Amino acid sequence: MENGLCSIQARELDEFICDHLFPDTTFLTEVRADIDSISAFLKERCFQGAAHPMRVSRVVMGGSYDEHTALKGKSEAKMVLFFNNLTSFEEQLKRRGEFVEEIWRHLCQLQQEKSFKVKFEVQSSEEPNSRSLTFKLSSPELQQEVEFDVQPAYDVLYELRNNTYAEPQFYNKIYTQLIHECTTLEKEGDFSICFTDLHQNFMRYRAPKLWNLIRLVKHWYQLCKEKLREPLPPQYALELLTVYVWEHSNKNQEKVTTAKNFRTFLELVAYYKNLRIYWTWYYDFRHQEVCAYLCRQLKKARPLILDPADPTRNVAGSDLQAWDLLAKEAQTWMQSSCFRNCDMSFVPTWDLSPERQECAFQ
Repeated sequence: MENGLCSIQARELDEFICDHLFPDTTFLTEVRADIDSISAFLKERCFQGAAHPMRVSRVVMGGSYDEHTALKGKSEAKMVLFFNNLTSFEEQLKRRGEFVEEIWRHLCQLQQEKSFKVKFEVQSSEEPNSRSLTFKLSSPELQQEVEFDVQPAYDVLYELRNNTYAEPQFYNKIYTQLIHECTTLEKEGDFSICFTDLHQNFMRYRAPKLWNLIRLVKHWYQLCKEKLREPLPPQYALELLTVYVWEHSNKNQEKVTTAKNFRTFLELVAYYKNLRIYWTWYYDFRHQEVCAYLCRQLKKARPLILDPADPTRNVAGSDLQAWDLLAKEAQTWMQSSCFRNCDMSFVPTWDLSPERQECAFQ
């Protein structure tokens, strides 16, 4: 596949994505049906009969679960089980091991009881107090699989479920609680799964061309993992970088091309030491406590890519060696033929700063 991407010209990138990176639609349909069954089973069975009031209130899917950015071959997704009657992030932390063990027990039971449309495999947990567990849905015939990371969570957004246009003070109350608990517990970024709804909303109404660009970036990331076989920066950081490039190109009046956006993305990866990117969709500088925290965050060491739904989480992580490895690959790929025009000139990159300019702090 790497040779396929390397051997095409810039104008053929969109065709390459459609022909080689789109997942099988039948597989996705069957996966959705199985996920509905698994979700209903867990909601019905988890802690039923227990003396305490903890139950699964709802199940939310995240990551590459739907058809928007799912990739042909192997994809990764999240299944977040929200438990009612949790009152804090700290309580989620304390009871996580108990919840994971309960979920794992019922998934193993389900594997024995029910037949699925695709192959269902529960992965055994190696850690006794693991933060999550995984299961896989796959079709060996179609060479397609999705691995699901299952995590229990505090339903901090419970009141938001039926309130699409929540007032800013609602978010400010939640983020004030998050910041206070995270800093007290020294667990900044550990509760981002509680905001899975907001992660999904952040991507939901985007243009199909952006989803295809994310597919291409994920494919490139997989090629790099296969070649380097070393830890690399988190994939979600690269997805957010792709969104940042797309938002810039979308404001420009020129014709938007996949090659130009992809090459600009690689340029940002190559100069990762300058990255400072954030969004103000759900949190911003208008609330005093949130503003003070954001100002501290944005002054921290780079690369810095703040989770759009969780200001305590730097999605870029702290592994500079991983970024350095990927940066070298990005520099090499920028000279690939898939960025050449018919006259063999290279597609230019956007004049895009590696840091967001609209800062409200000094």
